[in-house]
Amino acid sequence: MTQTEMAEHARAMCRAVDVPVIADADTGYGGPLNIRRAVADYVQAGVAALHLEDQVSPKRCGQLAGVKVIPLAEAEARLKAALDARDEFGDVIVIARTDALPGSGIDVAVDRARRYADLGVDLVFIDGVKTRAEVEAIAMRVDGPKVISIVDGTDAAQLDLKTLDEMGFALCLYAVTGLFAGLAAQSAAFAALRSSGSLPALDYDYGRFCELIGLEPHQSFAHRHEAGDET
Repeated sequence: MTQTEMAEHARAMCRAVDVPVIADADTGYGGPLNIRRAVADYVQAGVAALHLEDQVSPKRCGQLAGVKVIPLAEAEARLKAALDARDEFGDVIVIARTDALPGSGIDVAVDRARRYADLGVDLVFIDGVKTRAEVEAIAMRVDGPKVISIVDGTDAAQLDLKTLDEMGFALCLYAVTGLFAGLAAQSAAFAALRSSGSLPALDYDYGRFCELIGLEPHQSFAHRHEAGDET
């Protein structure tokens, strides 16, 4: 996805909710000017925080094999550009993410996180975590505010929020939990329909759905301003 697509998705999310939105800024989408524009667009979209990573471009999901990172000096330059752009365009939390763990190991990942923290970012984030041992190592070896991302189905997912809080993590991302839960619910509903020929009992009906998405104010506005029947 491109920078403009990501910024538009972030803007739509900010308009739809009244809680802080954390947006993925990927690799910054290019050089210093691209990073500057990304920060400007994300601030204008209304995000509370963004995270910028040190993968090569084009990037891939941090949980996949074959993730590669750029040289440390280049990664630091990305973050410096983002911090300067933040000073120029507005208040946004900058999270420095490293994807060095899967390919280079915990020592390199921890070293990068520490170096990024020294630049003045708000939080550091080691991605690609799969085991409890990795979470514990990050907790013990990386000081200051830090982020952890928990992926359903991994060994690390056995850790609950209370434990993660006690380990010193300021923020926990459950990036795919809603996606997986939604897919599981859809699969179960249609499997029940196929096997029984009847609709399964669901927690939602159309009225509750309309209430959830806030349909009524839109309908009321449209009805107030529709042309009258002049026949």
